[in-house]
Amino acid sequence: MNSDRQPSTVNTQPSASPISGFKAYDYRGRIPNELNPDVAYRIGRAYVEFLKPQRVVVGRDIRQSSAELCEALTRGLLDSGVDVYDIGLCGTEVVYFATFNESMDGGIMVTASHNPPDYNGMKFVREESRPISGDTGLQDIKRIAEANAYSAPANRGKKFEIDVMRKYIEHLLSYLDRSKLKKLKVVVNAGNGGAGAIVDQLEPYLPFEFIKVNHNPDGSFPNGVPNPMLEENRRSTIDAILANKADCGVAWDGDYDRCFLFDEKGGFIEGYYIVGLLASVFLKKERGARIVHDPRLTWATLDMIEGLQGKAVMSKSGHAFMKDVMRNVDAIYGGEMSAHHYFRNFGYADSGQIPWLLVTQLMCESGKPLSELVGERIARYPASGEINRKVTDAKQTMSEVQAKYQASAKSVDFTDGLSMEFDQWRFNLRASNTEPLIRLNVESRGDIALMKAKTAELVGLVGGQEAH
Repeated sequence: MNSDRQPSTVNTQPSASPISGFKAYDYRGRIPNELNPDVAYRIGRAYVEFLKPQRVVVGRDIRQSSAELCEALTRGLLDSGVDVYDIGLCGTEVVYFATFNESMDGGIMVTASHNPPDYNGMKFVREESRPISGDTGLQDIKRIAEANAYSAPANRGKKFEIDVMRKYIEHLLSYLDRSKLKKLKVVVNAGNGGAGAIVDQLEPYLPFEFIKVNHNPDGSFPNGVPNPMLEENRRSTIDAILANKADCGVAWDGDYDRCFLFDEKGGFIEGYYIVGLLASVFLKKERGARIVHDPRLTWATLDMIEGLQGKAVMSKSGHAFMKDVMRNVDAIYGGEMSAHHYFRNFGYADSGQIPWLLVTQLMCESGKPLSELVGERIARYPASGEINRKVTDAKQTMSEVQAKYQASAKSVDFTDGLSMEFDQWRFNLRASNTEPLIRLNVESRGDIALMKAKTAELVGLVGGQEAH
C-alpha cells in the first residue's frame, strides 16, 4: 500500500450528506433511497482515503442493481488514483480469495447476501483479506463519505478485468483427496443466487450426481430470497432430497459465503453440529491444532475437539472477531453456529463451498450417511436452535435473566452477551450486532425434555415479540 501518497489538492463535492446503512460488519441499504450510484461512488472514494491502497479487487453478486453500483464504486476508486481489478460476477469469498491470492491491497464485494431484492450493499477487506468492520475502519469510511471531501491523486487509476475462477476452483479442490470420493447423489439449491455457477465448475472434477434446484442466477429471486435459515425456504431442498432419494442436500445464501446441509432424510442440520464435524476433519490431519468457536452453543464442539486432542479457543460471534482470533492463535479452522466456517489456508476467511466438499468426502470415507455422522452429537447435546425476540431494552433483559439464575450457575461468561452454565444445561443470550433483537440459544447434556423446558422458561422470562 502507498501510505506516502500526498494530495495535490482537496476535492470537495457539493453533495455532502448523511449516509445510512453502515452496519457492524458491512454496508447495506435500500435501493435507491439509501444506496444508489452517488453513495457507491462516495464510498469508493472514502475507502481509498481511509486505506490508501494501490490495487483493489472488486466483485459483484447477481442482484439486478449490482452492476450499476459496482460501476459507480469502481469510478470512485479510479478517481482516487487506485488500480481496480474487476473479477466480475462472483460470491463474497471469491473477492476474499482474489485479495489474498493475488496480493492485493484490498477488496470490495457488492452484495446484500440474503436481504430482500430491493436491498444491496458492500463488504470490505484490506490486505490479506483482513476484515474492515465497525471497530477497524467502517466508521471512518462512513465519516469520510458523508463529508464528501477527498485528496486528489496525481493520476487516475487504471481498470483491469481479471479471471481468478480457475485458481479459485483449484483451491477448493485442494481440500479434497479425490481418490477417496465415491458416487453420491447431492441436491444443490443455489436459491437463484450465485452458487450454481460454482457447482457447475466443480462438477467435472467430482463423481457426484447433482440434482439442481433453483439453480440459475436471477436477481429478481422468483423463488424467494435465498436464505435457508428461514424454515419456509428449506422445503424445495427437502422435497428434492426425498423425491430423488439423495444422499444429502446443500443450500446457500445469495453470495454463497454460507452453506446449509440436509441429511438423506431431508433433515436440516443446525450449523452448530457441522462445526464439530469439520473440526474433526482438520484435527485428524494436524494433531493438536487450534479450533476457534463462538460462545452461543459449545458443548458438542468442545467434546469433539478435546476428544481429538485439539485446542479449543473461544471468540466473540461475528466474522471480524472470529478472523482476528484465528490469526492471533493461527487456528487451522473456525466455525460459528450461524454457518460461517473459516479456514487458515483460505486467508482465515469464510467459505460456503469448502464445508460441503469436506462433509461429502467424510461421508465417502466413513461410509456413513450424514444423519449418522451428526446424529450422535445431536442426541448427546440437543440444542434449541437460535430464538430471536424483539425487546425494548436488551441490556435490562440480560440483567434480569442473570439475576434469576446467578445463584445456581456453575459459571458465568461475558465473552459475547451472557453465557451461563449449569450441570446439565447451559444458555447464551446476546444482543444482535446488526438488528434490534436479542438472541437465545439453549443446550443440554442428552436431555431433550430439560432443554425444551429451560428454553420455554427463558423465552417467558425474556418476553418481547417473536422475530426471525
